[in-house]
Amino acid sequence: MLSVQQLQINGRRDDLLPATSLQVRRGELLLVAGEGQDQRTALALALSGRMKPSNGVLSWDTTTKTKKIRLASALVDSPGVNEPEQHLSVRDLVTEDLSLIPRRYRGALLSKPWLKVNSFEDIAGLWIEQIPAARRLELLTALALADPATDLLVVDSPDRHSADPAAWLPRLQALASDAGRPLAVVAVVGALPDTWTGAAAVIGNSVMHPPEPEADAAHSAPKPPAVEPSQPKPAAVEPKAKHAAEPTTEEPERLETPAAPQAAADPESENLQRTAK
Repeated sequence: MLSVQQLQINGRRDDLLPATSLQVRRGELLLVAGEGQDQRTALALALSGRMKPSNGVLSWDTTTKTKKIRLASALVDSPGVNEPEQHLSVRDLVTEDLSLIPRRYRGALLSKPWLKVNSFEDIAGLWIEQIPAARRLELLTALALADPATDLLVVDSPDRHSADPAAWLPRLQALASDAGRPLAVVAVVGALPDTWTGAAAVIGNSVMHPPEPEADAAHSAPKPPAVEPSQPKPAAVEPKAKHAAEPTTEEPERLETPAAPQAAADPESENLQRTAK
C-alpha cells in the first residue's frame, strides 16, 4: 500500500507541492486532482520516489526509503520529465525504453518481437505525435510494466491529451483490477471526471489554515438601535388677559418752585401813606 501523510515540497516562493495526504492499495485506482501542472508533476515525482519531499511521510508497504520506492514504481508520461519526444517513432521509443530495464529482467527483449507480442505492430511506423491518446497511454503503460518489479504505476496528467475520460480512464481501471498482476495505480489529473465515483483526492488537502482571530467583544456585540434626538418643543406662550391694563407711560412729576417772597415795601412809600392818614 502507498501511504502519504502531509507530503509537501518547498518552492522558490510558494510551495511547489502543498501538503497532501492520500493512500492507495494494490488493485485500486486513485485519481488525484490538481489545478497547476507544476503541482501535478511534483506530486507524481514524489510518489514515484524521484523527488525528495521537504516535509511529510511517504511509505510503500513497510519501507520509507526513497530508493526502494523508486525501484517499485514507474512514472508514466510526465511532461518535461520522461514524456516521449515528438520526433521519435514508436519503434525507436520501444527500443529506447526496453534498454532501460534492468539486465536481469530484460533478457533478449527487442523492439520488433515486443511490438508483436503486445499488439502494437499497427503503429510501429508512426511518429509519437500521430498516435491517438488512448493508444498512446496503452503503449506507455505497457512499456512501464515491461519491468516485472513494477507494482506502483504513477501517471502524470493523462487527461492533457484528450478531454474525453474514455481515452484514458478505462485503461487505468483495467490495469488496477488485473487479477494476474494487481497494481496500485495513481493518476494525477487536472479535474475529476463527472462520472467518477471511485477513490479520489485533491492536491493540498492537508494544508493547515491559521485560525481566524477572534473579533473584539465590543465590535462583535450588537449595537443598540440608534435613537433620534428629540427636538426641543417651543415654550408655551400664555395668552394675555382680555382686560389687562395696557401699560401707560407716566410723566415725571414736575416740582413746583415756591413763589419768590414779595419784595419788602419801599420805606418812602410807607411814610407818604402815614402822612395822608
